[in-house]
Amino acid sequence: MIHAIAAALLVQAQPIPALVVTGQNNHNWQYTSRLLADTLDSTGRFRVTVTDDPASDLARPGFLAGFKVIVLDFNDGGSGKRWGPDAEANFLRAVSAGTGVVAVHAANNAFRGWAEYEKMLGLMWREGAGHGKIHEFHVEFVQADHPVLKGLPAMTAHRDELYHGLTNPQKAPYTLLARAMSSKDSGGTGAFEPMAISLAYGDGRVFATPLGHVWTGDDASKEIVCDPNFKALIARAAEWAATGDVTIPGQLQDARTHNVLTPDEASAGWSLLFDGSSLAGWHAWGKKEAPGSGWSASDGCLTFAPGKSGGDIATDTQFGDFELTLEWKVGPGGNSGIMYRATEDHGYPWETGRECQILDNARHADGKKPKTRAGCMYDMFPAAVDVARPAGEWNRVRIIADGSRLEHWLNGFKIIDIDTASDEYKQALAASKFTKMPDYGLRSSGHIALQDHGDPVWFRNIKVRPLK
Repeated sequence: MIHAIAAALLVQAQPIPALVVTGQNNHNWQYTSRLLADTLDSTGRFRVTVTDDPASDLARPGFLAGFKVIVLDFNDGGSGKRWGPDAEANFLRAVSAGTGVVAVHAANNAFRGWAEYEKMLGLMWREGAGHGKIHEFHVEFVQADHPVLKGLPAMTAHRDELYHGLTNPQKAPYTLLARAMSSKDSGGTGAFEPMAISLAYGDGRVFATPLGHVWTGDDASKEIVCDPNFKALIARAAEWAATGDVTIPGQLQDARTHNVLTPDEASAGWSLLFDGSSLAGWHAWGKKEAPGSGWSASDGCLTFAPGKSGGDIATDTQFGDFELTLEWKVGPGGNSGIMYRATEDHGYPWETGRECQILDNARHADGKKPKTRAGCMYDMFPAAVDVARPAGEWNRVRIIADGSRLEHWLNGFKIIDIDTASDEYKQALAASKFTKMPDYGLRSSGHIALQDHGDPVWFRNIKVRPLK
């Protein structure tokens, strides 16, 4: 018995290999796919891979062999274009043999006429389907004892798009797990509509939900998939689809370890700029003294809280060519920034250093201007992809400064890539406010600085490695 218990615990401790399939959607797949991946990763229960090119990756022999669950955040955008015979055959074979599937929101819009896909997902967006306006509604758990739903807090006021009129073109048998009233006041049908179902496709367990709408260019809708109950629903559904059981709690906890270097990072030359418990290595901008009392190391975060002495802070060390990674989040309406190659011969770091913007795009006025939204090179270049997360959510930044080449990455996507010796850069500089700052962007080396803009902001996992 003891050996059996130990074996069971060992199996549970092994991360579940999970694949997020994305790369095309008539919704903001760049945003949702990485947020879904991070949601799974944060539980400590999964080892997550993302493919943005399923037509190529799924066609490769053996690519799907190790995965226990596939999360679908993909549709053909109405194009009717399929993955191709090899990718489709490998996908169907894997699911039929026992790989689980979680289909999110508009995944049910995809592949009109692909009978096996329709049989796998059951309820599809086809002729007659629709939705009313985004609004809050109660998601009623019809099968409250199902492993995915048992212990999940009630979704009494989930704000989302509520699909209605989904059809079952292949008459696939399914179990209704949750439903919601599609009110006529919201533009709905006045009837209950399915919000979660489970199916079997061969030996594969399938969970499908029409919840999780995020429209491209709509900052407010980004908060839909940040609902803690929605995140828990997806994580628990993925575990169930992979294993048939659920151990993930109904209220998710971040199970990851922060502010440490992995052995691979250490051997590659990375170092920590924040140890998680002190402000060692940081000083008040322009002063040889500790940061103001508004800055603190609290709950594993380097935090600024307004109301106390603050000011910008900077690394004790200066960096020339480097790669920087960190995570940040802000409070509602918050604004801050990451400056780099900034020198203390001026009153503010942005007079010499370029800035990677930190912002709550939805609530701050700067969110209305492309060149001042989160992740941009402030007042110079807008983000190429809209992947910034709302207030209260962690955003992952990567900045690469290599000679005249500068890159900003946000939540897994390269959003700025510019050569400062190019005509494109010179034109952007001439159109910016920095024409009044003659030393802006001229330093080849300097401090990394974090901005006190008067709003709450949190940082963690701040790591850097020199490139030369």
